[in-house]
Amino acid sequence: MDTITLWELVALAGAATLVGFSKTAVSGANTVSLAIFAAVLPARESTGILLPLLIVGDMFAVRAYRRHADWATLVRLFPAVAAGVVAGTVFMLWADDAAVRTSIGVILLVMASITVWRRRTAGQQAREQKGQGEEEGRGEPAGEGRQRARLKAGSYGVLGGFTTMVANAGGPVMSMYLLSAGFRKLGFLGTSAWFFLIVNVAKVPFSVGLGLIDRHSLLLDAGLALCVVPGAFLGRAVVDRINQRLFERLVIAATVVGGLQLLLR
Repeated sequence: MDTITLWELVALAGAATLVGFSKTAVSGANTVSLAIFAAVLPARESTGILLPLLIVGDMFAVRAYRRHADWATLVRLFPAVAAGVVAGTVFMLWADDAAVRTSIGVILLVMASITVWRRRTAGQQAREQKGQGEEEGRGEPAGEGRQRARLKAGSYGVLGGFTTMVANAGGPVMSMYLLSAGFRKLGFLGTSAWFFLIVNVAKVPFSVGLGLIDRHSLLLDAGLALCVVPGAFLGRAVVDRINQRLFERLVIAATVVGGLQLLLR
């Protein structure tokens, strides 16, 4: 903390504000925050500092969308997510800062690619689901059997658990899963809000055990948490008025730049 410059602190404050905004408006924006934290701070420690801020944002998201969660989906996901978190913890036990920085950079680029693919398929999926319900709730793809649904939940769950433990970057993975499962707007937001609140809180003991969260990191979090609050309120206020396509393009571009910066650093 003693080595953080004023401009770096400003960058962290902006990233913390974006955390709140991403939790109540556009989840993909969180990858930009991840890139900023990993660029300003040691990459390994940045994951532990960012985690409490994510939990603060999750609390606001749950407060806003708590009634719209699909608990059957959450119960189906959690065992696989737990396995992914354990795998990520094992990786973090031996990974040094350079390995974590490289991993975060690769994960960011992969997540950006997933988001681009998701956008290209979302239009086709929306046309297929048109007239099948309102924006709240969900709908399973036609013909998807229980075995295939369990396999999909397991694969996405393990990947989401690993990426969220190593890089706090499980958002795009889970977004793609929820969209592919036919979730509409409010159902998507409510299920995602509860999912990340529960998973991020469960990650705290692992992060403490790895030394990623301590009294020094919490002191920095105490100041940055004040920036999460206005971001969360701003996201809630503008969620229905966002030009989603333009914003996602900016997020993807910033994520790619951040990922490349970490890989070339």
